Amino acid sequence: MTADLVNDYLFDLSVVRGRSENTIKAYRRDLAAFFEFVENRHLDYLNLTIGDLNWFFESISQTHSKASQARIVSGVKGFYAYLFQSGVITASPFAEIGSVAIPLRLPKALTITEVELLIGSIAGSSLVDLRDLAMIELLYGTGMRISELSNLSMADLYLEEQLIVVTGKGNKQRLLPLGRHAYQALLNWIGIQGRMKLLGKSKRSRDSLDAVFLNLRGTRLTRQGAWLVLKDRANRVGLAKKFSPHVLRHSCATHMLDNGADLRIVQELLGHASVATTQIYTKVSNDRIRSVYFSAHPRAIEG
Repeated sequence: MTADLVNDYLFDLSVVRGRSENTIKAYRRDLAAFFEFVENRHLDYLNLTIGDLNWFFESISQTHSKASQARIVSGVKGFYAYLFQSGVITASPFAEIGSVAIPLRLPKALTITEVELLIGSIAGSSLVDLRDLAMIELLYGTGMRISELSNLSMADLYLEEQLIVVTGKGNKQRLLPLGRHAYQALLNWIGIQGRMKLLGKSKRSRDSLDAVFLNLRGTRLTRQGAWLVLKDRANRVGLAKKFSPHVLRHSCATHMLDNGADLRIVQELLGHASVATTQIYTKVSNDRIRSVYFSAHPRAIEG
């Protein structure tokens, strides 16, 4: 019965609330860990007390970051809210418990010089070079997420208009412009010397024919596969320690704001539901401005 309730809850999150596939997978793992805790301590999950929950919170605080703790609490709390709404329980044990506070974490961003170093390191015209350059130019040029990149299909490209449709969190779509470099790199990749050539190595499944980015077997490049490719490229130029799945997205936002872009426009480009999320990048930019100011101005020595 428990497994059925969990599956129903996750189905509701996915279909009704539009949560991403990665979120659903994370919640499934978190709930499995939660029920393992409940089982090991011989608790009844339908009759938990605040004390039981605090016991669980204490256990995860020893092994998880603040952000991970907050996600776990959110998933379990949502599960009990679902049980309450479905009439399985008459009251949620979370009723008197708030969310776990997450400390502000400033996103990492490469400098423009580091981005140019990464891009400049791909000088060849092989299948892999054409693909990897197009991936990097798109991620940095549009600020899209790496999962959005791997999910791109040919029908999402409006090349005559230099536009691309991206499907983000909650299956919300947004239209992104393609800058000159991203546009040219994408054209080179999908041409006869790139993607089309690689398609000849696949069984030409419908998904392979639709996918913009392919692995060396000619099938759709997964999010994990794309990340490994990018990590390898960063490692080759000594940027591995600064690299993360979202570093090009963060760099795009930071550099645009550094150059005077309107916060609301950057919010639309990134697909943030709230401008408050985008405002994190203004803190990055303000810190950089302060650093440059105090190091460059002759009468601005910090006291």
